[in-house]
Amino acid sequence: MHLEPLQYLLGLLSGGLVGFTLGLFGGGGSILAVPLMVYLVGVPSPQIAIGTSALAVAANAGANLLAHARRGNVNWRCAAVYSAAGVAGAFVGSSVGKAIDGQKLLFLFALLMMVVSFLMFRRRGAAGNPHSVCTMVNAPKTVGYGAATGVLSGFFGIGGGFLIVPGLVAATGMPLLNAIGSSLVAVTAFGLTTAINYSFSGLVDWPLAGLFIAGGVGGGVAGAFSAGHLSKSRGLLGSLFAGLVFVVAIYVAVRSATAFWAG
Repeated sequence: MHLEPLQYLLGLLSGGLVGFTLGLFGGGGSILAVPLMVYLVGVPSPQIAIGTSALAVAANAGANLLAHARRGNVNWRCAAVYSAAGVAGAFVGSSVGKAIDGQKLLFLFALLMMVVSFLMFRRRGAAGNPHSVCTMVNAPKTVGYGAATGVLSGFFGIGGGFLIVPGLVAATGMPLLNAIGSSLVAVTAFGLTTAINYSFSGLVDWPLAGLFIAGGVGGGVAGAFSAGHLSKSRGLLGSLFAGLVFVVAIYVAVRSATAFWAG
């Protein structure tokens, strides 16, 4: 796939925005990466956009994970259980996603974004239990949420943090900030699983992914730093971000539906 130099520059800038939102919210990068690649960068194939963004989001999540781990925001046991359950689901979901028409996939993605924006708004002020741990009691729920979000993550080619964060909160009762840090373990694992699956079909643009990752590293450091300092304002930030997700969802739904019927 050939892109113009301006498109690669837009990919670098988009990566910075994705990295910042990943570091700040845990799931913003994955929900914005595909629309940015399709509608801002101008990647012609939705499947290539999905495969490339999955790789970029996984790499950016891995970088952001280090920053959150240094701040003690990662519950490693819960993150490991959740991630292990979701990797198999991500492989199954990504295999199915490759076989779906690109515009239909984008339209379904937009519907998912609308649902998630509602869930994010509803949970915007949840405090959580800072002493929550994964036990045999909540392990089935953690595994169930992990497997379900893994399937959706793989199907839509996203890291899935915006699903993983509320999933971790619902399964374990941990605080939002800890769920954000812990979610990055699963975002990395799910994204890599999806990207590897798509790469086998030639659906990853490696130069664009590299620039997206480079932009995301700097943005991720700033986002993780801001997350701790803005923790008292997370209710307001969560509401604003949920609104942004909903607006982007409407745009994607209209564009994909128009393209599908025109085709």
